[in-house]
Amino acid sequence: MKRLALALATGAAAALVLAGCSAPGSVSSSSGGTIKIAYQKFGNFTQMDTQMKDVAKQFEAQNKGVKVQLVPIQAAENDYYTKLALMNKAAATAPDVLYEDTFLIKADAEAGYLEPLDSYVAKWSDWKQFPDNARQAGQGDDGKIYGVSLGTDTRGLWYNKTLLQKAGIPVPWQPKTWADVLDAAKKIKAAEPGVIPLNVYSGKPQGEASTMQGFEMLLYGTADQLTDSDGKWVSGSKGFTDALQFVQTVYQDKLGPTPQQALDVNVGTEISGQWIPQGKLAIDLDGSWQSQNWISSGAAPWKDWETTMGWTAMPTQNGQAPGKVSMSGGWTLALGSKSKNKEAAWNFIKLALNKENSLKFDILDTQIPVRTDVASDPKYTSSNPTNAFFSSLVPVTHFRPATSDYPKVSNAIQVAMESVMTGQQSPQQAAKAYDDALKQAVGAKNVVTK
Repeated sequence: MKRLALALATGAAAALVLAGCSAPGSVSSSSGGTIKIAYQKFGNFTQMDTQMKDVAKQFEAQNKGVKVQLVPIQAAENDYYTKLALMNKAAATAPDVLYEDTFLIKADAEAGYLEPLDSYVAKWSDWKQFPDNARQAGQGDDGKIYGVSLGTDTRGLWYNKTLLQKAGIPVPWQPKTWADVLDAAKKIKAAEPGVIPLNVYSGKPQGEASTMQGFEMLLYGTADQLTDSDGKWVSGSKGFTDALQFVQTVYQDKLGPTPQQALDVNVGTEISGQWIPQGKLAIDLDGSWQSQNWISSGAAPWKDWETTMGWTAMPTQNGQAPGKVSMSGGWTLALGSKSKNKEAAWNFIKLALNKENSLKFDILDTQIPVRTDVASDPKYTSSNPTNAFFSSLVPVTHFRPATSDYPKVSNAIQVAMESVMTGQQSPQQAAKAYDDALKQAVGAKNVVTK
């Protein structure tokens, strides 16, 4: 996916992927029946469930005769993707509206699961609210629009100021290189043996958390990326091996969770709900949404989080320009191709993503909004002390390659990470195994070797 920095620079605030809206007043459907809304509900991430229940009530009140069947899927990220794909295979189980990760848009559009939205957005007056780059987040390989996002995110380092100070590390903490991050972790380990110094997500159970906010936060801080300027997949890069070396150091030098802890599918919930609030984890490489768990309406309310926690950018490998790095993604609402009531499904999407509902969700989910009217709304800008910082990372952020092959590549990265974190392979061996898997996943003609 292309950078959105240029589009966001023209906005009133940092907004990236998509959101949506509808005109004031009710939305209507020409026919009755039931529409099914499938979305993820897992661990501490309950905001989507709250949002969908609220929107369903609004929709049914405005659309007499149309019922909303909510289908919350209790599953971690990878399992959610699998269950959603299984639902989409048959018309009887396929949802009308899908909560869809942006990185799956191209693959699921190619598989025929999603309905093109071009004819709908063409009549949608609020579509002009979104920059061109933002609209591209929901595009398929054919250039058609298949998804409209609720917001986006960035990533950085969350740290416990008290724990760092006890280890002799001055705060506010602003590491300049990878070495600075690892040195801080080593000081914490020496000063506080009962504390986990640093968390970097790794391994297959964490899915995209491992790939995106673990590995790619490292790789994109080197001189290398997953693809080159021509869109070819890169093998044999030094940056890839260096990123795996960082992961190995964290886990094999006992600077992070144990491999057993890290490979627990529920570790993300443990981190945000227990380890951080209870002072068991000092530094966490994680997303801008992390504080959603600690606000009064969150899954793990923590009144002292604003004074206890600090946040800073993840540095590039050696401090080279631009000095810091972030990754961004986002989730969309998409229309299922097998829906028997596409008009009602689209109207639900518009209602869910109007200004009022988008503002509510972006605040509760600590998302970086897309709509310019939400991004500049004082209710949003003043809602969380981290909003300005994480929005400021937009100019240095990156996006996963938006191709239908990416899910297979992501899986190969997770395998490589897991092999080095558990000590089964050296970074060099794991990188070589990834290179071999890459050619099988995308075809040798689509790979360039550095």
